[in-house]
Amino acid sequence: MAKTNMINRDIKRRALATKYRVRRDELRAKVRSLKTSDEGRHEAMVALQKLPRDSSRSRERNRCGLTGRSRGFYRKFGLSRMKLRELIMKGVVPGVLKASW
Repeated sequence: MAKTNMINRDIKRRALATKYRVRRDELRAKVRSLKTSDEGRHEAMVALQKLPRDSSRSRERNRCGLTGRSRGFYRKFGLSRMKLRELIMKGVVPGVLKASW
């Protein structure tokens, strides 16, 4: 099981990312746009830099839904490799079979 403070930190990051998503997308569009002036682009860049760091989606971490483990995460199932293997062996995960040849 992952440390609860790490899990809570990631939950806060996800909340901040959803809160600032629209504002961040607008500013990034201004920076990328060729129609905006250099001054407008600079102002948008400064405003983007003033947003909280944790509001960026790249700061989020994928974690196992059962244990909170961050490494060995399978996005398709939302589980870490160890819990996924346990559930596959029990036959709980539909459509997945143990390979044997």
